[in-house]
Amino acid sequence: MKNKLVLTCILATLAGTAPLATAAGLKVNEQGTKAMAMGNAFAAQADDPSALFHNPAGIAFLKGTQVSLGSTTIYVPPTEFSGTTPLSGNAPGPGLGSASVYEKSKRDIFIAPSLYATHTFEKLPLSIGLAVNAIYPLAKSWDDSSAFRAEVMNIAVKPINFQPTVAYRFDDWNLAIAAGLDITHAIVTMQKMAYAPNPAIPTTAYELGNLGLDGTATDVGWNAGLKWKPLPNLSLGIAYRSEIELKIEGTANFLATSQAGFNMIGMSAAFTSPSSRARVTSSVSSTITLPDSLGIGIAWQPTDKLTLEFDVERTGWSSMKNLEFKFGGSQFANFNNKPKPLNWEDVWCYKFGGQYALTKNIDLRAGYMYDTNPIPDSTLGPVLPDSNRHSFSIGQGFHGEMFSLDLAYMLTLFDDRTVSNQDMAALTGANGTYKSTVHLFGGSVTVRF
Repeated sequence: MKNKLVLTCILATLAGTAPLATAAGLKVNEQGTKAMAMGNAFAAQADDPSALFHNPAGIAFLKGTQVSLGSTTIYVPPTEFSGTTPLSGNAPGPGLGSASVYEKSKRDIFIAPSLYATHTFEKLPLSIGLAVNAIYPLAKSWDDSSAFRAEVMNIAVKPINFQPTVAYRFDDWNLAIAAGLDITHAIVTMQKMAYAPNPAIPTTAYELGNLGLDGTATDVGWNAGLKWKPLPNLSLGIAYRSEIELKIEGTANFLATSQAGFNMIGMSAAFTSPSSRARVTSSVSSTITLPDSLGIGIAWQPTDKLTLEFDVERTGWSSMKNLEFKFGGSQFANFNNKPKPLNWEDVWCYKFGGQYALTKNIDLRAGYMYDTNPIPDSTLGPVLPDSNRHSFSIGQGFHGEMFSLDLAYMLTLFDDRTVSNQDMAALTGANGTYKSTVHLFGGSVTVRF
């Protein structure tokens, strides 16, 4: 059984797939090319339409109508793993989980589009905006025969976020505030091979069958921002994004491939044979609470040509406590009441970036971002083998009176992550080391009317 995700077209000008998460956890900070080139340190500058993501209050200082259409291409080399897993070896025989393996996830190239549109009223200190992007995506695929197949063969979380926003500017104070909604529609798919341990022989496992899940959710959160320019060469920014509780509803399919699998769905041996297959379906539901986040930035212009910014951001990943799927069909009863602990932790991200005006129309940019990882050693696995990340970025901006073209490249290096959480009773975890790297290429065009 192969489940395929088809992401509904949101706008005629936007089409593509969401990327592998490139910030800690599921979060993708690369939501604007100019900001990406400066290590995503942009909460205080927030001076192009992508401010809707980084600090929505920044749109109050933009002039007229501005529309920015951009895309980030993300090249994901294979994640590498060396060590043992609960299925490393030959199931169902004894000795399972002790053989060392070398596994590589599938190589991918993703394209993540974004759209930002803002309008500032000519006779009012009021601005409105709309952002369409993907903030919390995830995509990971391992070979169907990999030693991780009991946990995941492929998983995809494909969100689209709509953010209508209003900002108000207090001209006497050079201060602006903003608030908006985060309307998130997410499509979730997962496929894995279900296994069961033999309690009598701890180092054995029996294949049950192929389990696939497809679900969707649409829920609402909110965001707010503040930008203050106390001096002509100094800006301060604060941005907050609330939690969003995604209530996922969908369908599950199970294809029994062994007698043990038939027993799991209540089919007796009298109706099966060694070569038979049995497929059953069920409703399925789950709840995922996306985290809140708080970012604070300060931007300084020591000279007319140079701008420097430093940001810190806290993301409340402790909202991800466990993952549990609830199946409605009676034949899926044996899959219920099996929550998977996550126990993620709140983390901090540190961003530093700069821009130098080479000429009146050309800017050079560079940045660095250090992102700490929210997943503890005890629950790290092949679905998201995360670690602390170092991101280095460069970019260039070309701008005229009516338009801007921005380009950026970012290299994200993951610290090697060694864990020892192999659980033969639950058939989860691994004892070994994960290695990952990501390359990002960004481009955007902004038109001003």
